Amino acid sequence: MPLAPAPARAQDSAARDPQTGQQYRETVTRELSLKYLLQLPEGYDAPENADKKWPLLVFLHGAGERGDNLELLKKHGPPKLIAAGRRFPAIVVSPQCPENGWWPEEPVMEFLDSLEKTYRVDTDRVYLTGLSMGGYGTWAFASRAPERFAAAVPICGGGVPYFMRKLKDLPLWIFHGGKDTAVPIEESGRLVEALKKAGNATVQFTVYPEAGHDSWTAAYDTEALWDWLFAQSLAKR
Repeated sequence: MPLAPAPARAQDSAARDPQTGQQYRETVTRELSLKYLLQLPEGYDAPENADKKWPLLVFLHGAGERGDNLELLKKHGPPKLIAAGRRFPAIVVSPQCPENGWWPEEPVMEFLDSLEKTYRVDTDRVYLTGLSMGGYGTWAFASRAPERFAAAVPICGGGVPYFMRKLKDLPLWIFHGGKDTAVPIEESGRLVEALKKAGNATVQFTVYPEAGHDSWTAAYDTEALWDWLFAQSLAKR
């Protein structure tokens, strides 16, 4: 008895499959907006520096500072230090996440594009840092576009270990409190392990054994952090 050829069986199967290939396409227009604090470095407006490019530091705050009151941002991190009198040798921008927002869903990369068009930014020296929710944002945006940043400093945040393969060449200094109950230290620890497995040989991980969720005060008070950060450059990779 002759056997039915395999191609015929494949054709029968295809005939029973009602699926067809399609594509969804739609043009969506929306307004992007973020309020932010700005510190320009000393000498930015001096005539002799008219053509000078400056490092850019982007700070992402935590969940407690969301809303539309920029004064809230001065509770922690670089905005707190600047309000107390510190002047960074960089353009420092601190955007505010809208109330009930979440950093990875906000237009931070589009905001960065705008900053680079508006201010005299040295695109080889763009730095990203954030705490808690902002730490999650730092991991997210660094993973999204590692080629945009010279270095990143995520503090008591977390992310997706799978994406660490994209950060194998990015200088990172991570901070976390050993007794953090809001964001367990394992959130940072597993990313550090993933980074090492991906080949990032320069990642630094500082743990404050007795600190709770607030590991950012000690981190941002670490002078060695700022010396290290502003020494990083895409041109040196």
